[in-house]
Parts: sequence; C-alpha cells; structure tokens
Amino acid sequence: MAIPRPGNPVRGSQSGAPVMAAFDLLGRRWAMGIIWNLKKGPATFRALQDHCETISPSILNSRIKDLREAGLIEKTPQGYALTALGEELYSLLQPLADWSIRWAEELSQETDSDFPKCK
Repeated sequence: MAIPRPGNPVRGSQSGAPVMAAFDLLGRRWAMGIIWNLKKGPATFRALQDHCETISPSILNSRIKDLREAGLIEKTPQGYALTALGEELYSLLQPLADWSIRWAEELSQETDSDFPKCK
C-alpha cells in the first residue's frame, strides 16, 4: 500500500489536504510508536520490535517502509533513525503529548468525582 500523499485523496479528505495526508500516515497502526521510540536514538529492527512490544514483524516492516518512503526515518549503520524531517515532526508532537497528559488527568478527576471507586 502506498503512503498517503498530499494532493491525492486520503482518509478524511478527498482533496488530499497536506495535514490530512499527514494524519492518514501517522494514524496507521504503530507509525507513531515507531517515531516515538526512534527519538531515543537509532534502533535495529529487532530493537524496535522489542520497544514496540506487541507489534508483529510484518506490521513493523510495513511501517518502516511507509516512514522511510515518507522521509521520516532512514536506515543508518546503527539501525533506523529519524531524519531531520522526522525530528521536526517529533518536536511538533511533543506539545500534543504534554497536552494529552493534562487531558488524561482532567478526565481522571471527572471520572473520580462522578463515579465511586471499586474496591
């Protein structure tokens, strides 16, 4: 399966708006997990498989192919690594990760006040 490309129809956008193409690519199973784990540094296929815990070898292989074709990761002598574009993407996603923690805490507080805890 080819990667989503801006200008071509993608999930959520018949016009292929660039942001929708990016969401389509990043929304694929394990794409974000691979990017997140490569921020720690280069990793071999086996190391990525260990870091991603439940990923199957075929899905990992497909996502690596997709992310390489999209220019977000590259093969290096040390293993797979984020490209400059991949690093930039990660830096843009970090605020979203920070926000998601605050969001989870707020939802947890709402849940705690609305429902009694089970013992």
